[in-house]
Formats: sequence, structure tokens, C-alpha cells
Amino acid sequence: MFRRRSQDEQASATTVVEDRQTRDPQAPKGRPTPKRSEAQTQRRKVVTAPGDRKAAARQARDARRADMSKQREALMNGDERYLPVRDKGPVRKFARDYVDSRFRAAEFFLPMAVVILVLSIVQNEALKQLSLLLWLVVIVVIVVDSAVSAFLLRRELAKRFPGQNTRGAVPYALMRSLQMRRLRLPKPQVKRGTKQL
Repeated sequence: MFRRRSQDEQASATTVVEDRQTRDPQAPKGRPTPKRSEAQTQRRKVVTAPGDRKAAARQARDARRADMSKQREALMNGDERYLPVRDKGPVRKFARDYVDSRFRAAEFFLPMAVVILVLSIVQNEALKQLSLLLWLVVIVVIVVDSAVSAFLLRRELAKRFPGQNTRGAVPYALMRSLQMRRLRLPKPQVKRGTKQL
């Protein structure tokens, strides 16, 4: 079991190696073809990690900073390649364009909330009652507008993307409609009043 190979076995092993080197390229290779994943891992370059921990942390921080700057730039100009996963895809793009092409009651919530808050602070009883009434009106208008928008958007998504996964697009669009237009990220790519294709 632990004996040395005989000279015959060593000689036959060397002749097999020589045969492989002088074999015709069209002849069978005598070994199975590697799987694609194995071939790809062999082709990949070896990443050289820095020797010390501080250099590795600096390298990771620089890579993360570069990724974040690409994402920030993509959020400003709408470049699909570098957008965050939450904003990627044609369904999300359509939902953004659908919201951005119309006036929404929800986008005026923050300015109206400031006005109502100021009215409620004033020491006039009539203005306080008016602020409570305005709160009620604003909330009802936003809820009705959001419900109508969600219904129409669902219908458009079903028509334009049949069989595709549109899950999460309606809440995404409603959250976007709550933001003021100039503060939305990714920046709006369509003007108000633009008809969807």
C-alpha cells in the first residue's frame, strides 16, 4: 500500500503525458469538459487584498464612496444603470413618470401643514377652528386623490406590463406623490401635462 511505484508504472505515466502533448488537436482530450462555473472562476482575476487592516478599510471606503457618488449622480440625471435597486426597472420608471406628469394634492401637504400649524398657534379661537377644519379637508382631499391615482395607475400598469411583476409600484408612486416635485429623487424626467405613451 505504501510501497513506491514500480519503474514500469512510472514509465507508463510519463508516456501518457508525452502522448497528450504530441496528440492531434482533433483527437479526444481524454478528460471531461469543465463546468462553466469552474471555467469562469479559473478565468477571474485574483483580487489582491491589501496586507494591513487599515489599507483594506480605506480601499473598501473608497469603493463605497465611488458607488454612492455614481448613485447620487444617477438620481440627479435618471441614469438607469446606477440607480438604487428600489428605483430600477421599466415599471418603476413608468410609475415615476405617471406621478410626475400630473398635479397631485399630496405634494402640497407639507406647505399646507406649515400654514395650518401657524394658524393653530395663533391665539385666536376662530383661526384655531379654521385650522382644524383645514386639517380635515386636506386629509380627505389627499386620501381621495391618492385612491383615484392608485386605481388609475394599477389599470395602466396592467395594460402596459401584462404578465410582469408590478408589485410595489403603486405604493412607490404614492410615496413619491407625497414629496414636493423639486425634492423628488430620481429627478422628474417628464414635464407636467405630458401624456404617457
